[in-house]
Formats: sequence, C-alpha cells, structure tokens
Amino acid sequence: MISRNTAFTYRNKSIDTKQIGDELGVHYVLEGSVRRSGNRVRINAQLVDAETDAHLWAERFDGDTGDLFAFQDEITSRIANALGVELIAAEAARPTERPDALDYILRGRATLLKPRTRNNYAEAINLFEQALVLDPQSVEAQSRLADVLMSRVMNGLTDSAAADLARASELVDQALAASPGYAYAHLAKGQVLRGQNRWEEAASEYGAALALNRNLVAALHRLALSKLYAGSIEEVIPLEEQAIRLSPRDPHISSRYHGVGTVHLLQSRTDEAIVWLEKGRSAMPTVPFLRSWLASAYALKGETERAAAELAEARRLAGEGSFSSIADMKKIGGWWGVPKIRALFEATYFAGLRKAGMPEE
Repeated sequence: MISRNTAFTYRNKSIDTKQIGDELGVHYVLEGSVRRSGNRVRINAQLVDAETDAHLWAERFDGDTGDLFAFQDEITSRIANALGVELIAAEAARPTERPDALDYILRGRATLLKPRTRNNYAEAINLFEQALVLDPQSVEAQSRLADVLMSRVMNGLTDSAAADLARASELVDQALAASPGYAYAHLAKGQVLRGQNRWEEAASEYGAALALNRNLVAALHRLALSKLYAGSIEEVIPLEEQAIRLSPRDPHISSRYHGVGTVHLLQSRTDEAIVWLEKGRSAMPTVPFLRSWLASAYALKGETERAAAELAEARRLAGEGSFSSIADMKKIGGWWGVPKIRALFEATYFAGLRKAGMPEE
C-alpha cells in the first residue's frame, strides 16, 4: 500500500493507470473524485487493475456535510470492506507456479466468499491447512482455520463437531498468544466461545475485534447473534443494520438479513420477518437455514404449501438427514440461547416448523 503523500503527487495529472502501477510497483489503483453541491457531497470511487487496466469495482457514495466526520468514517469503512472482497478475489485468481503460505490463505479466503456449503468449507479448510504446513507459525492461517472450523460447526455442516471445536480452540489460543492485537484472532476466539454457549464472553471478544478493526463487519454480525442468544434481543437489529450499511454488497449479506428477520419472527412480527427472510433468500438462495426460517414464517402465516416447499428445499440443499426433525434441530443448535430466548424459539421458529410438516423425532 502506497502512502497518501505519494499518491497525491498524481493528483490532477493525466497519467494512465499502468504507468502508475509500474512507477509505484503496485497491482491495483484506487481512484475517485469528490463533488459538492450545497450541503450534499458525492464521492465516486473505482478500483483498477494496474496491469490490465481492467475496472474491478466502482461505487458512488452520497451524503451531506451535516456530520462530515461520521460520513467520512462510513465511506472509509464501506470502501475498506468492498476492497477487502474485490482484492482477495483478484489476488486468489492470479496464477502462481509455486504458491507460498499467503497464496493459500488468499485462496482460502476467496473460497469463503462463495456460498457456505460442506464442500466449500472443506476446500477452505484444506487451503488454510496447506498454509500452516508451509508456515506453522502463521497467526493469520491459525485464526482463519479456527474460524472456518467453528463456522461449519455452528452451521451444522460437519460430522466431527467436537473435534473441530477442539482444534479451533487450540489454534486460536496459539494465535492470540503470539499476537494478542490481531483482530481476526479475537473474531475466531468469539466463535469458539459462542460454540461453547458462552455468549457474553463471545460478545466481549467480538467487541475486542471491533476495537482493533472497526471495519470488521463479520464481528458486528456475530456480536448481534451473541447479544441475541445472551438475551439482549433489542440490540440485535441495530447491529445488523450497521453491518448492512457498512458492507451493502457483502457476499454474505444474506446472514445480516437473516439476523433482522430472526428478531422479527421471534417477536411474532411474522410479516416483517418474511420480508427480511425473503431478501436473505434472494441474496443467497443456496443457504439451507434461510429456507428453514422461511418455512417456519410461511407456516405461521398459514401458507402451508409455501412452507412445505421451503422446508423441502432446505433439506435438499443441506443434504441427506438434515432438517429431519425438531429433536435433531435442537441438537444442532445447542446455542439456541438463554431460557427466555429458547422460549421464543419454541413459540415461533419451532412451532412454525411443526406446522410446516417437520416431525418431533
């Protein structure tokens, strides 16, 4: 990354992107403009591959000067999150004859931009494992491997949940011991704690991750979930809305929509829940859990045919034996929360699944 002082030397100069790349030795150039009309400000930004002059990403941001510092912070966060996705995908796609640990880490991260399936989880885990073979002390590889192991546990997409949790816990402890100021290690530690039903401790770790990196949108979403399971349901939607605002094109924005829909359903606002859950389904049609929540919501509204269709699709997407009974669902979700939250799940989500045709055992 080149400092802004150096970058500003190209301001208002007619120099092509490839020349900038050659002179500075960079692969990518972020360029843009700022225009003001009265109290309104418009910022245009675009990311360009300096080697090919291909445009990888572009976005427009509008705001007002009423709270200029807040607007600046939000734009910075949105650009950082957008570039995080685009640069990882672009770097992972570059051909490499002899990949090193960083290459495998980037490929693993790129794999996790895809829908969260058993195969994609397995592929990402394999790539992070290869990174650790090449660099056993890599804090990033340790943290990201721990995180993906826990993610597939909590999504019910592993047949070795106990072993995954144990490995993740070991890896994240190693990462934090070596680098206590690494935000992603705290994010992964939060996942381990949440997988152990220690929601308040998990929330503290997600908070620590955000304190170290305020642009870590995944921490906002996971903090929202921890707040939900710990019983602070009123704090969930504002956190999810913040995550949506800071990363509106996030590959996993469906999970943020799902978080908002979850709260609406748990509080028996079924119509609102359906709106958000349908947005989640549209954003990521292959996520089984979203289908199960829609099945429950449709059933609670009395639309039994639509509910049965969504439940059938959830089962197809998740694979044989998944979403087979209420009892199995409760085993997967040992993290359904404190008693008052579990009671809400029972009265809404599970009640809807029963009406959608899911058997008790």
